[in-house]
Amino acid sequence: MPFSDQPTVKSGDVEIPLLGFGTWQLEPEDARRMVAEALRIGYRHIDTAWIYKNEKAVGDGIRDSGVPREDIFLTTKIWVAHFADGDLQRQAEESADSLGFTPDLLLLHWPKTTPSIEDTIASLNDARDKGFTRSIGVSNYPSKEFRRAAEASKAPLVTNQVEYHPYLSLHTLMATANELGSTITAWSPLAQGKIADDATIKEVAEAHGKTPGQVTLRWLVQQGVIAIPRTTKETRARENFDILDFELTGEEMDRLHALATPEGRLGDWIDPEFQWDRD
Repeated sequence: MPFSDQPTVKSGDVEIPLLGFGTWQLEPEDARRMVAEALRIGYRHIDTAWIYKNEKAVGDGIRDSGVPREDIFLTTKIWVAHFADGDLQRQAEESADSLGFTPDLLLLHWPKTTPSIEDTIASLNDARDKGFTRSIGVSNYPSKEFRRAAEASKAPLVTNQVEYHPYLSLHTLMATANELGSTITAWSPLAQGKIADDATIKEVAEAHGKTPGQVTLRWLVQQGVIAIPRTTKETRARENFDILDFELTGEEMDRLHALATPEGRLGDWIDPEFQWDRD
């Protein structure tokens, strides 16, 4: 799959552009407009989900962009209310129909106790076998559940999409992903805007003539982490994409890592039966 000169990461035979465009909380009109614009800017990875209620708009945006479908990596997600066998496959088919395209990647949105992880993973594999997606993965799975899902899956789990930014350590989960031959995708990569006023990130940004957002996205990409920032502003989407012409030093990378705290998580909707990794 051609992705121009963009950095990518491989999980097995699946190649994924490291910088994507997210559509969480985008109303359909904004999603359609921004997906088309993001693709014109140069993004080649688009992320959505059934629960975002904008899959049709995302598909329309892809068609509006004029970028060939085969040049785009497209991700969507199965919502937790649809994990039962049969329900999951039906939602996978519905999502593909709404998008107007077979997604490249289908994720389980959050871990759930019932149905069991093993049963849900079996249904996800069946959706892949039926042609509703090209590859599969998970989202918001701590290491213990990530391993359990990977062990239960016939097909490789190509990513685990989780919250990640400089205020949150992901050391254990990244090591788990590496051990499983998988990847990490970061949602809320800019910490919902908190990074804009951070003195450390500002100082690093000034040294490179970049913005705090650009430095933070570069920090993620240099770790081999997929980042999916979202915005309703075309100028910001262009700014976020302009991170391929500089590199952070090891010392600068460490300075951003040092910003992590135990209270750094911004979005915690995990089932209380599960526990996040400690670091």
